[in-house]
Amino acid sequence: MLSVIDLSASDARTTEDIFTGASQSMPLGRVYGGQVLAQSIVAASRTIPGERTVHSMHGYFLRPGDSAKGITFSVDRIHDGRSFSTRRTQAYQEGVPIFSMIASFQDEDPGLEHQEAMPEDVPAPDDLPDVESHLQGLHPMSKRLFTDRPVDLRHVPSPIYVAADPARSPRQAVWMRVRRPIPDDPAIHRAALAYLSDLTIQESILRAHGVSWATPGLKVASLDHAMWWHRFGRVDEWMLYVQESPSARGGRGLATGRIYAADGTLLASVAQEIMVRVPDADERRD
Repeated sequence: MLSVIDLSASDARTTEDIFTGASQSMPLGRVYGGQVLAQSIVAASRTIPGERTVHSMHGYFLRPGDSAKGITFSVDRIHDGRSFSTRRTQAYQEGVPIFSMIASFQDEDPGLEHQEAMPEDVPAPDDLPDVESHLQGLHPMSKRLFTDRPVDLRHVPSPIYVAADPARSPRQAVWMRVRRPIPDDPAIHRAALAYLSDLTIQESILRAHGVSWATPGLKVASLDHAMWWHRFGRVDEWMLYVQESPSARGGRGLATGRIYAADGTLLASVAQEIMVRVPDADERRD
């Protein structure tokens, strides 16, 4: 994970800054969306003056990327103001855009402060089974999608990798952290948080309709992704990702999430819309 988000500067120049990066190998050959999110943020951050840090991003997934090929990132320095900077990052493979993002960066400023409290009735991560405990019966290739990731996940109430949630509730919580300690650089932790933010947020939509990832014929693709960083937190320590889906229709579903540090500090908020197609969707309507 750290190697793919550590981009290389390119000698090539247009009116924009150019960076290049590699992709993690993926069993199904498609670039993981959280990876290109993190890489795009890193690319934009490399052009930011002073100590400004990313506080928001809005991006669109345009095409599925090929994880066997490199990615080129172009950064347009849209604006630099007294407190804020704005950047547009486009990710390309073979000259074709696969992802487009606008991000905003801000100096650290004092101001009003409040936050939504973290739920109190969630079991601690050490009281929950790890992800491998829920993968019985999966094909070895499918297992790699989960076991090869650099992230430790603990679902509440339980994952929907193999079996659906009979409660059909449009919400879940997931404890998450990267598996090993990473450097102290706050920019790395912010980019890694973006990487993690795309892992499970779609699942609140699937839960609402009794759908598991193993449902035959299921097709899911991220359409867009928005994220707001509120406070700094370490991604190599446990964080709670509280997720819910307010709506789904027309082959699209919306999911929202809040990411908390273990001590209850609200670190970030996330929203994502996905394309979701289930062969027997008519039978699953409420």
